[in-house]
Amino acid sequence: DVQLVESGGGSVRPGGPLRLSCSSSGPKFDSGYMGWFRQAPGMEREGVVGMDADGSVLYADSVKGRFTISTDNAKNILYLQMNSLKPDDTAMYYCVVNYNVTPLDRWFSWPGWTTNYWGQGTQVTVS
Repeated sequence: DVQLVESGGGSVRPGGPLRLSCSSSGPKFDSGYMGWFRQAPGMEREGVVGMDADGSVLYADSVKGRFTISTDNAKNILYLQMNSLKPDDTAMYYCVVNYNVTPLDRWFSWPGWTTNYWGQGTQVTVS
């Protein structure tokens, strides 16, 4: 089974940065689809950023230009660098990976794929 463990969440002032990390016990991140989703209280889980094995990346419009996804393949760690944070970014952030082939935009648009592996989440609070 694939275990994902996120870290790096916390409380930050508006405009500040945070970097989230996600380590995996499974296959290399770049052998499938990888990304970050988030869920605010009372809201549906939404995609923040997704990336495929070829390096194609999709960002939610709300985070473009502020968030950056990256990987350390040697350590099998996925990162999310978040800059210029806003109160609307407050949410639980989840690392996700999926090793089944499907178009990136289709995978990214819906969090309900049963073949997704999820981390336990890390809370980000901007206030």
